[in-house]
Amino acid sequence: MAGKIPRSFIDDLLVRVDIVDLIDSFVPLKKSGGSYVARCPFHEEKTPSFAVTRSKQLYHCFGCGVGGNAISFLMDYSHLNFVEAVEDLADFAGLEVPREAGSIQPKKHNAVEIFQVLEQAAGFYVAQLRDNEAAKPAVEYLKSRGLSGEIAREFQLGFAPNDWGLVKQFSKQQLIDAGFPVSQNGNVYDRFRGRVVFPIRDRRGRVLGFGGRVLDDSLPKYLNSPETDIFHKNREVYGLYELLTKNAKPERIVVVEGYMDVIALAQFGLGYAVATLGTATSKDHLELLFRFSSEIVLCFDGDKAGKAASWRAVEAALPCLRDGRQVKIMELPDGVDPDDLVRAQGLEGFEQCVLAAQTLSDYFFQRLTQNLNLSDMEGRASLVEKARGYLQKIPGGIFQELMLAKLKELAKVDKLDFLENPTTLESLRYKQKREDVKLSPARVAVSLLLQNPGLIGVLERRELNWSELTMPGMDLLKKIVEIITKHPNISLPRLVEHFRGQKEERYIGVMMNHDFFISGDELKEEFLGAIDRLISQGKEIRLDGLIAKERASGLTESEQKELLRMLAGRK
Repeated sequence: MAGKIPRSFIDDLLVRVDIVDLIDSFVPLKKSGGSYVARCPFHEEKTPSFAVTRSKQLYHCFGCGVGGNAISFLMDYSHLNFVEAVEDLADFAGLEVPREAGSIQPKKHNAVEIFQVLEQAAGFYVAQLRDNEAAKPAVEYLKSRGLSGEIAREFQLGFAPNDWGLVKQFSKQQLIDAGFPVSQNGNVYDRFRGRVVFPIRDRRGRVLGFGGRVLDDSLPKYLNSPETDIFHKNREVYGLYELLTKNAKPERIVVVEGYMDVIALAQFGLGYAVATLGTATSKDHLELLFRFSSEIVLCFDGDKAGKAASWRAVEAALPCLRDGRQVKIMELPDGVDPDDLVRAQGLEGFEQCVLAAQTLSDYFFQRLTQNLNLSDMEGRASLVEKARGYLQKIPGGIFQELMLAKLKELAKVDKLDFLENPTTLESLRYKQKREDVKLSPARVAVSLLLQNPGLIGVLERRELNWSELTMPGMDLLKKIVEIITKHPNISLPRLVEHFRGQKEERYIGVMMNHDFFISGDELKEEFLGAIDRLISQGKEIRLDGLIAKERASGLTESEQKELLRMLAGRK
């Protein structure tokens, strides 16, 4: 695994790149006052509410609330993870991403080499399907499934011959690293020989591995590449690259079981299907898909295994169901798979079935109430017990509340303690979101210092005793002060970057965009005023604590003197 990217490089990168130039290369911006504006690329709108500020090097949408620095934009817009976004931003700036000293550098180069081997292997398989006489059975098979040459080219379908043509092109170690196995006598061989080959590509179009299907009754019918340094089956889905090439923001994504289901649906004009890679649908799969669409439809084969897979996928989906996301289940008749259904009913008929798919909530309670008699107390108690663990996995929010309300209705109870007093972090965040944002002194201080790191010098006028400042928000303020003290010339984008992936990230995102409509000396006075109020609150809390301790157990001599001083100061 490649070493970490140095923090110093990330900070330097954010300084070198002008966020206006970056975003303008993706979304045309227009100058408006002190900012640049556009229609938000993250939600539908008629009036531009997406603003990019050069002075702050940040973007923010006043419609949907998204915002951040240049790295955040690439992650959201191009659907990249953090490392991929840093690499793309470095490319934009013409820089090479370094790795921290002591990291395993060969792995970085090895990953690049693996991608090159797999890309060349994919080209080899495509050429074999087109030019090799031995590929005729594969061509006939694909034609029998109704696939056109255009679809075969779109998905880069290929054929692996029974000869050693592929393994002769690379070194033994290259092939092993890329996932090609070794026989007992130490020779590397092509595990896909004699099969139709399906390249598995990530969302950037890079080949990660392959799937292969036999042309006779041999077993296993389908075979996938093994896990490698770059290929992880529970994090990737088949067909996502092809889907995003057609539509970067699909209204919904249909999840099916196999390669041929995805390709057959694409052949009929349904280009928003993907398949998991021979593994159960996981939380990672669903989180990946939710980056691109707010609605996911599970459409598995209409057999016992398919029905079991649907329920496992629903279980995996529960922790992903934040408000605004939706999962539906499209159950097929016994013995029918998506390929069969689209051939029988055509595109329009299939899409009607997609639209009529069952909501997760209906499917969930239908499944849980099977074989339960809800007319008696025991049956209703059993339902509550079965539902408890599942509902606790759902993030706090409207959907969780509605699921809880439905459970109460079915169980005929007024209260369920296991969710009535939410204690999870997500539940607390949700409650906080619903409250009006009150600018307490701590929030004012945090927001002003975030947006104006230079205010750190103002704190020299006040002597802060952090041990006395125990109010909510003080830990965050202290952390910001420490970062700025360590990096005196830090900019807002670099300061925000320090909180990426931290528990305070979402709160930072809100506070960095609060506008006080003041500047210059007014900013300093507002900040000092907030600090003075915090100091005063801290003293009151300390005073109340001493008084309470005196009444309960008595004070030490030094504490008595402190109490007298504080009482005298109050007078």
